[in-house]
Amino acid sequence: MADKERKDEEGLKQFIKNFLLVFFGLLVVAAIISSGRFFGDKPEEVGITKVVQEVQAGEVKQLIVRGSTVDVVLKDDKLQKMRKEPDDSVVELLKNYGVTAEQLALTDVRVEGQKGFRYVISLILPFAIPLIIILLVMWYMARQMQGASNRAFMFGQSAARVMKDDTKQRTTFAEVAGLREAKQELEEVVEFLKQPKKFADAGARIPKGVLLLGPPGTGKTLLARAVAGEAEVPFFHMSGSEFVEMFVGVGASRVRDLFTKAKKAAPAIVFIDEIDAVGRRRGSGLGGSHDEREQTLNQILVEMDGFDPNIGVIVIAATNRPDVLDPALLRPGRFDRRVTIDYPDIKEREEILKIHAKNKHLGKEVSLRKAAERTPGFTGADLANLLNEAAILAVRRGKKTIEEIDVFESVEKVLLGPERKSRVISEKERAITAYHEAGHALCAHFLPNADPVRKVSIIARGRAGGYTLKMPTEDKHYHSRAEFLDDLVVALGGYVAEETIFGKDAVSTGPSNDLRQATQLARTMVTQYGMSEALGPRTFGEQDELIFLGKEIHEQRDYSEKTAEHIDVEITKLIKEAKQRAEKLLKDKRDVMERVVRALLEKETLEQEEFRVLIDGEAGFAPHELAAA
Repeated sequence: MADKERKDEEGLKQFIKNFLLVFFGLLVVAAIISSGRFFGDKPEEVGITKVVQEVQAGEVKQLIVRGSTVDVVLKDDKLQKMRKEPDDSVVELLKNYGVTAEQLALTDVRVEGQKGFRYVISLILPFAIPLIIILLVMWYMARQMQGASNRAFMFGQSAARVMKDDTKQRTTFAEVAGLREAKQELEEVVEFLKQPKKFADAGARIPKGVLLLGPPGTGKTLLARAVAGEAEVPFFHMSGSEFVEMFVGVGASRVRDLFTKAKKAAPAIVFIDEIDAVGRRRGSGLGGSHDEREQTLNQILVEMDGFDPNIGVIVIAATNRPDVLDPALLRPGRFDRRVTIDYPDIKEREEILKIHAKNKHLGKEVSLRKAAERTPGFTGADLANLLNEAAILAVRRGKKTIEEIDVFESVEKVLLGPERKSRVISEKERAITAYHEAGHALCAHFLPNADPVRKVSIIARGRAGGYTLKMPTEDKHYHSRAEFLDDLVVALGGYVAEETIFGKDAVSTGPSNDLRQATQLARTMVTQYGMSEALGPRTFGEQDELIFLGKEIHEQRDYSEKTAEHIDVEITKLIKEAKQRAEKLLKDKRDVMERVVRALLEKETLEQEEFRVLIDGEAGFAPHELAAA
């Protein structure tokens, strides 16, 4: 649609240009003809009195009458022009002015009809220019009306982007790192598109639809493109939001048009990205109305039901909100197969980084394995952005190769935001920040179930005045109660450090986010994970979603007010116990904390090895290493 609008705009500009050229060209032609320069020198125009004198003197050789114009040819071949009334006779006119018959006999008087190119042009030109202008305007208006009519008829057509098998940018499974199980599920789809008879002979029915589920940036769209690339079939790509318009029936019409095109190009793949835009549970709108989105969904269901099993068209859809989809979409016969795409693990992250590093100039010392270790929870899109930021950072520093320090700093930039070294703070605030971050770091280091500290800094990043970067050594899929309890202590470590050093009245606003995280974690432990000894192993509260808003806005209570009080008591108890543990740990390690604070005030940033050297000077070993042993 954008290309169509651009072409129309370019056509309008070209039309205006051509119209102006033609218009000014006609004006020039008219000026030349009217001036007589095109046909030679312009004759002298004289009055009747002078002509009479010349006839009486015998100087006129010939009078040529053409309507209201009389050409006077003198004996020296000089040409003059005289005008008269069209109905007047030139002979009678001259006689009336005193010219005798003898004098007229010496002059050849001839009457000719007006003819020739010049005469024709002189008659047509006054009418031709306005007529040509009117015709050009009418032609342009008709063209615009035709275009508007075509666009009106095309309004209900799909704007699906088609990627054919001969494209130079074909994507294959080799370009998709990780996702081993997902690719295995989709390889059967590829094989069916290549050899449908093989499945038909065995009596197997290939799934009509494949639903890709996963968080944003995990590679759902890339995987769908890879299926089309492997199968070497046309790939019709359309977003769910492109179906819905303000006009009734447009979405359903676009669905019909999309599937019609796919059937004509079969075998083919239809990919609907963000299908939750049209596939949400019906009756979930305000008042449960039958709106345009629901009509579009109904048409999708009809089209998928109407497929011939051997027609060779497979529908692939992607969403990160499977919980809001209509159950009719998920039943067998529609989206039979659901492929879950989760966050990549450490091995998959390394593979993804290797793919995105192919066109990057990495230094020999760069370890993508270490980068993968520092990026738990990163998606494929995040990892691509990570290496891009590292390349930009290297260029900013005047380097042609990306070094390991650039990669690690980019991790922090993606997680926390850019550094704010120019921020001016007082020495007191620097000291508060140093003690705050030292409190977090010491709690994380000396608690056996907390993640190891990778970096500590008092340099502001994003909205944080300082940060303690801690990451696990391996991916975790489950978390124990002991880990959550240690995380609570780490979250409160900064608050406790400020309170211990500066007193209760001097605690700053810095720990506000830490307190929020600790409270949320404690609430989750009690209400969702059943980790409260007093309340027992049960959950509290039902999350009630209003689908049309796309987010949770209400929690339905399934417990009494008395139970709510118990929940609050348990949350407070968990936070108080964590605070007491943090106070004891920091009191016991007061001298170590002072060493860390001095180092932070001097260097501003401590890497993992530097931090461990400070700790090992007192302890002789790293608690995490002891716990692992």
